Amino acid sequence: MDAIRELLAEYDREIAITRRMLAAIPADADFNFRSHPKSMTLGRLAGHTAEIFTEWPVATLSLDVLDMHSGFTPYSATSTAELLQKFDTELAKSKAVLASFDPARWMDTWKLTMGDQVFVQGPKWEIFRTWVLSHGIHHRAQLGVDLRLMGAKIPGTYGPSADEMPGA
Repeated sequence: MDAIRELLAEYDREIAITRRMLAAIPADADFNFRSHPKSMTLGRLAGHTAEIFTEWPVATLSLDVLDMHSGFTPYSATSTAELLQKFDTELAKSKAVLASFDPARWMDTWKLTMGDQVFVQGPKWEIFRTWVLSHGIHHRAQLGVDLRLMGAKIPGTYGPSADEMPGA
């Protein structure tokens, strides 16, 4: 088994699911909606979910260190149309980086820092698996909860959702 090929196939499956979830945000949604005082706004959560699957792969593969003080600007969506346009644009960049990435570099060390403090460190393949895929899936699930609370229909992820079942 080629583990990297499987990792990238999983990425392709998850970005398709993620785009469907982002597209499920109603055009008239309140992007300032917050399901709980400690939760992100819908705009920030949707933006974060999008950037994890598109910009984080670029940072993971193109850089050896991402310093949150100087190398990252959080994105908050203000509309579904803008969010999808940004997702598609950034995804094309991510795919280009993946296509040209030297497979020998999957074992190179990557770090997430804030100044001198190291938050995450590991080989690029592990960072991609954990901080792109798992992290993105986690926030996509949070987005699904917010959409449900807002009364929106939820697209299926690993099979049909309750909204897609007969009689739903």
